[in-house]
Amino acid sequence: MKYEAVIFDLFGTLASNFSTEGYYDALAGAAVALSLPDEDFKKAWFGTSKERNGVASQTCETDIECICRHLEAQPTESQVREAIQARLDYIRLVMTPQPQAVETLSRLREDGYKTALLSNCSHEIPVVWPETKLAPLMDVAIFSCSVKMRKPDPGIYQLTIERLGVRPEGCLYVGDGGHNELSAAISMGMQPVLIRPDANSEERHLKDREDWDGPELSSLADVLALTRDGPRP
Repeated sequence: MKYEAVIFDLFGTLASNFSTEGYYDALAGAAVALSLPDEDFKKAWFGTSKERNGVASQTCETDIECICRHLEAQPTESQVREAIQARLDYIRLVMTPQPQAVETLSRLREDGYKTALLSNCSHEIPVVWPETKLAPLMDVAIFSCSVKMRKPDPGIYQLTIERLGVRPEGCLYVGDGGHNELSAAISMGMQPVLIRPDANSEERHLKDREDWDGPELSSLADVLALTRDGPRP
């Protein structure tokens, strides 16, 4: 085989990117659950981002506690649970696999390839991940929030390679170009390919997209042909 493993980005690749509208709707749902004004909750959410992300063991609970502390709110335990549920329900929705994702991963594993997920993400993603149809199809799943590194840090790529037990040159990396992930993959010795986000996806943080002149895929199913044919010129 030309490759030993295929490493995938999550949002914009295996699942749709977050939409601004959906993200704000989820925040509004949490505000309603806590009986807080929508705009006050959103302002506190974004205003406390650095503080919330700095918590050693950040969870949905610590996020809500932080927001309520800043807004001097004293919700009941039931309200906190409802607010957390609103957030997680949204995460479950956006983590719905893209068309062809499950079939592509299944075929890759049948063909003998190792598979890995490498995602820059918030702490809710690892919570919901085991529930998804994608989880059982991955040999390794690396979440930035869990390992305290983010793409394009070479360290997070190195960690993925080590856990897969493969050589970097034996890895195909598939992503939508966010966070300079493709350039970083090249610097690690991998073979990256760009996949175009779905039509309904908002193209944010796609820093590698404009200047990318490497191989591109129009669908996840194309990964199968690429692994069988080897890198395209």
